[in-house]
Amino acid sequence: MRKVVVSVAALVACAASALAADMPAKGAKKAAAPVVVSPWDIAFGGALMSDYNFRGISQTDRGPGATAYFEPRYNVNPNWQLYAGIAGSTVDLPTDPSAEIDLYAGVRPTLGPLALDLGFIYYYYPNESQHATGVAGATFPSFPNGNATLANTDYWEVYAKPTWTVNDVFALGGNLYYTPSWLNTGAKGVYASATAKLTAPAKMFAPNWGAYLSGEFGHQALGTTNFVPLVLVNNAGTGGIQLPDYNYWNLGVGFTYKVLTLDLRYHDTNLSKAECNALSGDPTATATAGVIINNFTTTAASNWCNSTFVAKLSFDTSLAAFK
Repeated sequence: MRKVVVSVAALVACAASALAADMPAKGAKKAAAPVVVSPWDIAFGGALMSDYNFRGISQTDRGPGATAYFEPRYNVNPNWQLYAGIAGSTVDLPTDPSAEIDLYAGVRPTLGPLALDLGFIYYYYPNESQHATGVAGATFPSFPNGNATLANTDYWEVYAKPTWTVNDVFALGGNLYYTPSWLNTGAKGVYASATAKLTAPAKMFAPNWGAYLSGEFGHQALGTTNFVPLVLVNNAGTGGIQLPDYNYWNLGVGFTYKVLTLDLRYHDTNLSKAECNALSGDPTATATAGVIINNFTTTAASNWCNSTFVAKLSFDTSLAAFK
């Protein structure tokens, strides 16, 4: 009888064990589905500034300006990003365009601490007006100071911009731009610069706040135009004007809060006022006695390339930041 009881008990235990194996464990949860991260993103932002300064030359007649951009991005993998974008800026230029529209695209590969940005940009100035006395089709006569303009100053550049992040605080970078026809003048242009940036350690500030110090030193090399502007006198009798090269530098500090940045920056060049006039065609330039520059003479002086202080408030974010 004892053997029968033991056998029955063993049978019941085995059945219970089998039943328990078929039942889900108490408190067990279904495995979560893996999170799928889209390779697509869209960056966007804008800024208000006391002067739109481009490589040392004012684009807003020393007045305030605004800009905004929209940039779709595709992350091929963590180290390769493709992008294309459009940016618009207010300008006050001699040809009186409605705006400056920048169309650009490129690729951003990352190789450890080295990040590259390789691309193409087209500068489009819609609704330009030509100021040139005695030129067929010109919309207006030359300006009172004698400066004249082209009918179209659209042009394009290709660029390479490396950034080497040394550590969390210090980064070095550079810029290299090339165009076969600067401002549609037929003069080749090469701009090369070196940059440096010091970012304050995060522990120095409250959460979401930050600061940095950065600077740039560059050189703009320009070739010979394929025409002689009416306002300039070609002393060599050649078919073009050898535009002046110049150095440009800036130094500034920035303060960040989440997506906002306040940048306070000093800009300067080594251009004389006469050279500045030759490059800018400034309608407000002061008429002067003739000044010889390279192979030509100009008769006005512009303040658009003088040293200046620019305050800029911007925001930059992307759709990924809202997820």
